[in-house]
Amino acid sequence: MRVALASTIKQNPLLLTISSFLYRPPTKTVSFRNIFTVNTTRNLGFLRCKATMSEQEPPRPVVVQVRDKIELTDTETKIFSCLLNTLRHFNLETVLRVAGGWVRDKLLGKDCYDIDIALDNMMGSEFATKVAEYLSATGETAPSGFGVIPSNPDQSKHLETATMKLYDLWIDFVNLRCEDYSENSRIPTMRFGTAEEDAYRRDLTINSLFYNINTSSVQDLTGRGIADLKHGKIVTPLPPKATFLDDPLRVLRAIRFGARFDFILDEELKKAAASDEVKAALAAKISRERVGTEIDLMVSGNQPVKAMTHICGLTLFWIVFKVPLQVEPEVLEGCEMFCTAYLDAAWDLTQLIGSSTFNDDQRRLSRYAALFLPFRNTTYKDNKGKKVPVVNYIFRDSLKRKASDAETVMNIHRVLEKFLSLIPSLVSAEDVKVNDGQWSKELVDVPDASKLRVLTGFLLREIKNFWRVALLISTLLYPTHVDHTEDMLNQHFQLDSKQDLFVAAEKAITKLGLDEVWDLKPLVNGKDIMNVLQLKSGGPLVREWQQKLLAWQLAHPSGTAEECIDWMKETHLKRIKLQ
Repeated sequence: MRVALASTIKQNPLLLTISSFLYRPPTKTVSFRNIFTVNTTRNLGFLRCKATMSEQEPPRPVVVQVRDKIELTDTETKIFSCLLNTLRHFNLETVLRVAGGWVRDKLLGKDCYDIDIALDNMMGSEFATKVAEYLSATGETAPSGFGVIPSNPDQSKHLETATMKLYDLWIDFVNLRCEDYSENSRIPTMRFGTAEEDAYRRDLTINSLFYNINTSSVQDLTGRGIADLKHGKIVTPLPPKATFLDDPLRVLRAIRFGARFDFILDEELKKAAASDEVKAALAAKISRERVGTEIDLMVSGNQPVKAMTHICGLTLFWIVFKVPLQVEPEVLEGCEMFCTAYLDAAWDLTQLIGSSTFNDDQRRLSRYAALFLPFRNTTYKDNKGKKVPVVNYIFRDSLKRKASDAETVMNIHRVLEKFLSLIPSLVSAEDVKVNDGQWSKELVDVPDASKLRVLTGFLLREIKNFWRVALLISTLLYPTHVDHTEDMLNQHFQLDSKQDLFVAAEKAITKLGLDEVWDLKPLVNGKDIMNVLQLKSGGPLVREWQQKLLAWQLAHPSGTAEECIDWMKETHLKRIKLQ
């Protein structure tokens, strides 16, 4: 592959810009030819260029509007006054600092409701108890919630946290700390630390800022947090390689924050993140649950394509999205570029259609469905020898996400071919072409004039309220005779035509009255079917007729239960006579 790609570079000057950034393949390299029957050498070069260009181009200058001081809301003012009054009431010589994301977001002029209070000389639970006692002693409204979350190193919860609800906001209280890491673990030994030590042990400089409640001032104890915020830079307070080896999860956090704020990843940070030692540590030291949480935040965030582009460019894709060693068909080196390209296309198409068309969960899972689209026909054998979609493995084993996410994405992939077969009829006057391998045999009794409504109805009942997501992904693959890898190389992925296709198909489905057809209740129940067929118990024959009667009901949206039963009796008698 490297030789072929080098040849492609010679033929295409554009690829000279990335000739020094050849992908280092994972331990298992497999081919993707059964999924994409294309000239992979030519297309892979272009897609590699697209997905890694942001890692290769010189950093663009960024100027971020950062406020000179933090402006508190009325609620924040009440909370901080309550905390300061607690200090005075008990004569405590404690410095209260708001740490991390709240300070960053407030300086950026963004709302933030995640307030973490760092204490310099006591445990969070001790101070939270004092706050509750102060409120009780002064007759003020007692906190509506108070609890202590114990440390849980296995879940990346290294420190005990006290949490309390004040003035309708949840506040976390922790002590300032310093972390000492052992060589083979990302679980540190914790001890009380100074504010400066706490700042330097943070993942990024933009997350290391403090707001000193006692003095109403911002403290930048690394000396560069505000500067990096103003220049839009993602930098670690300490040398990045050591920072990442201590806690490799910080690699994914750096990528997530870089994408979220559209900030530039520091060059030294990128080199460290792409190093073999850090990748090995990320694979060995980080729980799959924590990896999955970070990826889900990226995918559901405001810049999922940028995040996945970083993951590809830093050669982390196969570390994050681990697949079984033995898969069918085999997966090609470089197919992660196709994954990112499909995500990019789905993201852009969603913006054209309008994000409001989908709810939050539909948007999130549509991105996963697009990202994993190249794996839709790829399977592996489980311990029982059963073929299972690789997408299931990625969700459940690589990312440890909930089973329902895996099932939804697999269902979306499963119905794509059916959607593709219906799109021509939905958007034009073409007759429906039924593929016996896709549709159930009981549909042979459906009149041609009703076939589109019946087949579309069955399809929507199969995918339910994710049908618009399935339609969105289907439009990326339409028409089926076009080389979609070539299509990816064209500007905007021909998205204007894809948008028109989606809108036309969606309107046709709505006009057929099929939105929420999965809630349609059968006109005839199983007992009625058994009476007509003169059966004493249910079984496959009853289930077969349930499908036939549902098809009749879809074909006759105004039909009654009596008419449906009459049709069943008539059809049943005809079949008896033919036997």
